[in-house]
Amino acid sequence: MFWFNKNNPDVVFMDNRKFCDTLCDGRNFEVNPDVVADFRNIPYPDNSFSLVVFDPPHLIKVGEKSWLAKKYGRLHPDTYKEDLKQGFTECFRILKSNGILVFKWNETDVKTNEIIELSPTPPLFGHKGWYL
Repeated sequence: MFWFNKNNPDVVFMDNRKFCDTLCDGRNFEVNPDVVADFRNIPYPDNSFSLVVFDPPHLIKVGEKSWLAKKYGRLHPDTYKEDLKQGFTECFRILKSNGILVFKWNETDVKTNEIIELSPTPPLFGHKGWYL
């Protein structure tokens, strides 16, 4: 949702779903990634990208068919920690050795410090209020 240009030819967009729907306010909403895949098993070889943006779903306490789940995705309440841990591992695997991982998170259901602990590499910077 934060991309200025979703059609940038230098970017590969990946999501685990592809669909079109109408949101509760009547707006059309489309999830149309370049690659349909699971962040726990990214279909690229090791050391593929100089920049990886990891923007996983951040909602757990949301209805499966709610507009928030449609728009942002949803984490499984029983497996989200292991799922995100695998996601971080995959992101670092496809990242080149001098690459940069940008992690985007919203603390609606889970505090950032709990998620940061799942990463094999601690962050260099961020908003310290989130994880102090």
